[in-house]
Amino acid sequence: MSAQHALWHPFADMGAVDGDRMVITRGEGSYVWDDAGRRYFDATASLWYANFGHGRPEITEAVSRQLGELDSWNLFGYNANRPAIELADRVAALAPEPGSKVFFGSGGGDVIDTAVKLARAYFAQTGRPEKVHVIGRAQGYHGTHGFGTAVGGIPANAAGVGPQPPEFSHVPYDDAAALEAEIQRVGAARVAAFFCEPVIGAGGVLLPPEGYLEEVAAICRRHEVLFVADCVIAAWGRLGTWFGIDRWPVRPDLITTAKGITGGTIPLGALVVAPRVAEPFFTGEPGAPVFRHGPTYAGHPVACAAGLATLDIYERDGLIPRGRELEKPLADAVSGVSGHALVAEVRAGLGFLAAVELTPEVLDADPGAPVKLQRACRDEGVIVRNLGRGVAVSPPLVAAEPELDLLSAALPKALDRLAAQV
Repeated sequence: MSAQHALWHPFADMGAVDGDRMVITRGEGSYVWDDAGRRYFDATASLWYANFGHGRPEITEAVSRQLGELDSWNLFGYNANRPAIELADRVAALAPEPGSKVFFGSGGGDVIDTAVKLARAYFAQTGRPEKVHVIGRAQGYHGTHGFGTAVGGIPANAAGVGPQPPEFSHVPYDDAAALEAEIQRVGAARVAAFFCEPVIGAGGVLLPPEGYLEEVAAICRRHEVLFVADCVIAAWGRLGTWFGIDRWPVRPDLITTAKGITGGTIPLGALVVAPRVAEPFFTGEPGAPVFRHGPTYAGHPVACAAGLATLDIYERDGLIPRGRELEKPLADAVSGVSGHALVAEVRAGLGFLAAVELTPEVLDADPGAPVKLQRACRDEGVIVRNLGRGVAVSPPLVAAEPELDLLSAALPKALDRLAAQV
């Protein structure tokens, strides 16, 4: 056991980390610098969230000002703080459904768990307490909290930690008919919610088939199943719209969001609740139901101040449409490796994110190949993310042609270096 440092990294082989840590000490725009002074293009926006890049003074000023006025306060019961009220109103005003409500959490995992509980609570309060079953998608990623792990469709994330909660099941990510069949199998009277990323992110940057999202939304409506759009990654310009799901003509019952809501500067998540779902909890009548749920730091004033400054940046700099404007340039930048001998598939063309998947032969010969490819890209000055079967990119929305040129040059060189190792 290494005693060099106490820090335990998520999703990491800790026996190998100490000798291979990349310690980032500074960020500006689309670039970060490590403790040796080397500059990298942050082609992952850290962890899908640095949508406006790094080092924005507006965030520093807003956070500093809020710390000087009110450094912390909660939202439990009748408590509130002004930044939380203002941010909730602004987020709700952007939502697909007018009159939506906003329930804050500390991040994406928080609001996924909140969404599961609220879906069940909604049906309990409307006379259908038996509707508790939740359906997710194969390869879907919804965080690693308890319910998020259960609704997620990545078996490795649930392995080795004991039984998962009951009343969860999964369907293929690209087959709307499979959702219909699963609802019929379980019984529509028992199904509460269907969780769906518009574009599956951590599960491989998997794009929805044409018409898929419209069809699953219609299936949910037909069976009175809540359609939960997990837009933790997709929102805040990543797909070229405010929430990602609003790129399609569908209106979810619940939208989960986090990451880019503060540009990743301070942890914050939000559950956007359509009026029809919120209504039973807002009647104002004596004995009205209470949603007995709430993370300690939900609506933290400093986090919400960062969120307000973030929305100002998105609006003032016109960053939200860039996810759509940059999707073709990004696709062009990564498509050059589609014919490489180690590459099975390049997925791009819908939003400002892409993936390069390695061939089954490479993965069978060396399961660690994606990590080696990630390191080879890092050696070329570009940070990409290992997704288990390849690598993904999701650059800041402020990235432009020079940064995409760096990515386009780094990928084939990194693949050639990998070819020499496998």
